[in-house]
Amino acid sequence: MRTISATQFKQHCLQILEDVDPEGIIITKRGRPVARLMPIDDGKTSAHLIGSMKGLLHIQGDILSTGVDWDAESGLVDFPKLTHSSVGTRRVSC
Repeated sequence: MRTISATQFKQHCLQILEDVDPEGIIITKRGRPVARLMPIDDGKTSAHLIGSMKGLLHIQGDILSTGVDWDAESGLVDFPKLTHSSVGTRRVSC
């Protein structure tokens, strides 16, 4: 892997970006590595993810609902399927 100083990278940035090897470039500052410049693998961009899960996921129930029935006029909220026996319909204040 090629190594260049940060000063050289700054001076020749655009040309270096054009000539990046597949293995990348290590950028150093005062002799210590501070960054690794890697080319993007064209076959691995995020564009291939769009639609990749089609047909694999199945929605069950109403995904737009919280599952809580609420009457705005009375202020009563019905919490379904709760395990605690003392919880049922409660009056809430807003």
